[in-house]
Parts: sequence; C-alpha cells; structure tokens
Amino acid sequence: MEIEKIRELMQKGARMEMGTELLQAFAEYAEEARQITMEMNNHYHTFAEVRELFSKLTASKIDESCILVPPFYTEFGKNTKLGKNIFINACCRFQDNGGIEIGDGSLIGQGVTIVTLNHDLNPKTRHDAAPKPVKIGKNVWIGASCTILPGVTIADNAVIGAGSIVVKSVPENAVAVGNPARVIKYITEDKIH
Repeated sequence: MEIEKIRELMQKGARMEMGTELLQAFAEYAEEARQITMEMNNHYHTFAEVRELFSKLTASKIDESCILVPPFYTEFGKNTKLGKNIFINACCRFQDNGGIEIGDGSLIGQGVTIVTLNHDLNPKTRHDAAPKPVKIGKNVWIGASCTILPGVTIADNAVIGAGSIVVKSVPENAVAVGNPARVIKYITEDKIH
C-alpha cells in the first residue's frame, strides 16, 4: 500500500484491524523505520546527515533549519510532518501512525513522547488500533519528558511544562503543566498573566 493512501486512511480515522492490508503495510514500513533509526541512533552523524536520514524516515524533505538530536525512536516514521526551524532534542519517541504535525519554530524537549494510536477497551477488539492525529502549532515549546496523547492539538505559542501529560488540547499562548496538564496562565508579548 502506498504511503499517500495510508496517510489518507489515517486522516479519516481508519482503524488498524488485525489481518488487514493496512496493518500489513504498517508492519512493512515499521521494518524500514527500525533500519533507519538504528543507523541514526548507533553511529555518529552530523546534523545534516541526521536530517537526511530523517527525510528518508518521514518520506518528506526536512528543512535545513531543523535540528534533530539522536537518539530518536518511532515505529512508523512516514506520518510525521515538520515545518521549519524546529528543534527536537534527544530520546524522543513519536508513535506517528495517526499523524504528527509540528509547526515552524517549535521546540521539543528531551524525552518527549507523542502518541497517536489508542486501543479498544473491549477485549474482543483490543488488538485493533484507532488513530487520532497530534497537531503542534508554531513556536510551541514542549518541555522535557512530556507525553502528548492521541487527538491533542497544541496551539501556536503554547508552552507545556516539563513532565506534563497532555490529554486534551491546549489553546494558543497558554502555559499548561501537570498530570493531566492544565492551563495555569497565558502569555502575551509584554508579560505573562
């Protein structure tokens, strides 16, 4: 199955059911993702070389203004979309099957986990997975060791405090912290209130 078809199905929320062509395609792309991340994580590479590997991993051109610090982990890779001037620190884990989009100028702290799949509570269908994309706006700062759960949108200029677990969307210019993350203040150009 072609990557564009997979991305289209994920945008529509297609379930990944056991024994389907979609799940088989994910398994094949997962093999490639493991090969690329193994190369990226286990040998020294310049930032330009890491961008080249990340471009191969995501099947899209990564802008030269982006910096990714390995190690980096993903089980798929082909459904991550990065803007420009993005910094992704070491030890991040992107489960991007459902789609991850990161806007221009965003900073992703060390050890951040972004999750885009969930499983059913029903034991009979628990092995199936349901995708929900994660969208991170422009100039967002996500602190170290945060977890972003499926379906969350973090709007432009928001800040997520280190160690937070984000279970619902965060508005523009908000500072959110905690487990679950909650908005504690808002940012303006002049001051924080």
